[in-house]
Amino acid sequence: MSLVDPHGGGDLLPLLLEGDALALERKRAATLPALRVSSREKGDLIMLGIGGFTPLHGFMTHADWQGVCDDMKMANGLFWPIPITLSAAQTAADAIQIGDEIALTDPDNGSVLATMLVTEKYQIDKAHECATIFKTNDPKHPGVKLVMEQGEINLAGPVKVLSQGDFPEKYGALFMSPKQTRAQFEALGWSKVAAFQTRNPMHRSHEYLAKIAIETCDGILIHSLLGNLKPGDIPAEVRAKAIATLTENYFVKKTVIQAGYPLDMRYAGPREALLHALFRQNYGCSHQIVGRDHAGVGSYYGPFDAHHIFDTIPDGALQTQPLKIDISFWCYKCGGMASARTCPHTDADRLQVSGTQLRKSLSEGAPVAPEFSRPEVLAILREYYAGLDAQ
Repeated sequence: MSLVDPHGGGDLLPLLLEGDALALERKRAATLPALRVSSREKGDLIMLGIGGFTPLHGFMTHADWQGVCDDMKMANGLFWPIPITLSAAQTAADAIQIGDEIALTDPDNGSVLATMLVTEKYQIDKAHECATIFKTNDPKHPGVKLVMEQGEINLAGPVKVLSQGDFPEKYGALFMSPKQTRAQFEALGWSKVAAFQTRNPMHRSHEYLAKIAIETCDGILIHSLLGNLKPGDIPAEVRAKAIATLTENYFVKKTVIQAGYPLDMRYAGPREALLHALFRQNYGCSHQIVGRDHAGVGSYYGPFDAHHIFDTIPDGALQTQPLKIDISFWCYKCGGMASARTCPHTDADRLQVSGTQLRKSLSEGAPVAPEFSRPEVLAILREYYAGLDAQ
């Protein structure tokens, strides 16, 4: 059996130039008007570059934006759950004409990330985007806040990506492209691969979900977000070290690959679960674990909204299928991890395992039950929090 096809049914479409073409375009980019992108847009550009957003050629048009918001499909009918757009302040947009080429620069250091041919300039109803994508217009929602603060004008057009930012240097072999993960899956003889989405170190509940997937799949891709998180979240390099320690000690060899991808969290809950499945298809994953409150924040989404949304999309929209798993916990009567589907006991017998509670206990120096997290993982996390306290 072979791996799932990239989204759209064709080949991977990485937009990152190489060799002579890259050198020439970098030289030409230095002569173009520059537009500094946001952190979210930087992540999107790099995903375009490595083929994670196959088959997109660049940033979406107004018709694409409207279709994605309202019907989860682009103007050409391709399924897509969240707009991939580029915005500019009114004054910057006024200086850019249709047909212009511009250089898109890094928000952190101003280096050139890509060049873009501007084919359209348009305004959007930001409140409408928030209502459809996030299901709220509450300005306290971090995704809503970012959309409402972005520039007044969107720019559409194809891009040529010239850089992967600082991700390769910062994260080394952890930062992998879809081409690289597919090659590793094929080398291991995998065709049925489950993705596990994480922006946290893995506790016992996460371990349980991953092992359920391994029971029915050839292997699992533990796929960590490397872009921006919200304040208080644990940095990617600490998470990666903790996950590597967990898999080395508690997983069968050659059943796990750990990798990272360059996006910021949007905290779009169900819609983001669909986007995760879409780009995991490009990475070669046939399945994606969808647990409680996938990609959620606060209480904006129900615990299983991300399960239900997969039942609403058209047949064939995605090849990557959800592995829907109930809330898991440690049951003292069962003597192990369980879920509501497998455990007959009451809440009084259960220890709920959550990343939020784990971070709270660690940041306060409170004891953590061994049923909550593996001791090797706790040692790494305690070292990180001790370093914060010493600053």
